[in-house]
Amino acid sequence: MKPPHDATRLWRTLWRVADALVPLYCRLHVAGREHVPATGGCVLACNHTMGPDYFFLAYASPRQVHYMAKAELFQIHPLLSRLLDAAGVFPVRRGQRDQVAIQRAVELVRSGRVLGMFPEGTRSRSGVLQRGRTGVARIALQAGVPVVPAVVIDAEKAMPGHWRPWRRPQVWVRFGPPLVGEGDPGDPAVLQAFTQAVMVAMAGLLPPERQGEYAAQLAAPR
Repeated sequence: MKPPHDATRLWRTLWRVADALVPLYCRLHVAGREHVPATGGCVLACNHTMGPDYFFLAYASPRQVHYMAKAELFQIHPLLSRLLDAAGVFPVRRGQRDQVAIQRAVELVRSGRVLGMFPEGTRSRSGVLQRGRTGVARIALQAGVPVVPAVVIDAEKAMPGHWRPWRRPQVWVRFGPPLVGEGDPGDPAVLQAFTQAVMVAMAGLLPPERQGEYAAQLAAPR
């Protein structure tokens, strides 16, 4: 793989460091990168496990991925704040309807960037897909951009506590075809319907035992 074509200088540097380290920690399999639009804004909607999903998603993406991060990280040290900002990370106040962060996210994707989000909201300890929240749908509909479903599988096995140098674990990153929502982003029914479509698409990229409540919809006749 090559660094994202739209990456900043810092992102390219970080990507090359990751490119040297990833083969030491795991055997990474990436599928569906062609589904990420080469240009224009979009939201990557990814599952959220106990592993570094954000790292593998960003490394595997053909575009630079921007993330929201908890506001507390930006209060640790000014140098860290500048580094996060330079890497395309911006703060969000968790547990609140942070309108400033939401508006920044909308403007980001409207400007043609890629935003990475985790619609489950919290990490799944079991790796089973949890019920999705409507934030991804709201931002995508407000900005008028597609959502690309994505999953990272077994990222937790590459973490220091689990990693064994003589038996590198396998990690998968999968991207699915983009989904385009329609309707009023202020309508709860529209948000729920689009969220459901995104979550079902994500579930379809996961093994059956990790599809959670969305497995029934995937198994139903179409």
